[in-house]
Amino acid sequence: MVAALCYRPGSDNRSNSSLNGEWVQLFNTSKSSKQLKGVKLRDKTGYTYTFGTFTLKGRKSVYVHTGKGTNNATHRYWGRSAYVWNNTGDTAYLRYPSGAAADQCSWGGKGSSKYC
Repeated sequence: MVAALCYRPGSDNRSNSSLNGEWVQLFNTSKSSKQLKGVKLRDKTGYTYTFGTFTLKGRKSVYVHTGKGTNNATHRYWGRSAYVWNNTGDTAYLRYPSGAAADQCSWGGKGSSKYC
């Protein structure tokens, strides 16, 4: 099982660094690697990031950043030039390629992160 764990709102100055300051951390709670191809991460509004071919190793995390960057084993980049996650609160939904719910995490505007 892959769990949506954490969100950190960035300071909103529209720079790529600021966009990458908001991210969602996904943690594979299993000891086994999980193929995430086609898995979707979305917010309440419906902005959706879809994983391409990507394997998350057992007991490891991947961070999905809003802005642009070079994808690797621990960081994926949405490539957006506008913010996704609301600093006043939002929900991250994780869905399998079939559309079935994998996990979700909601937070309010207090604090800089929340683990679910």
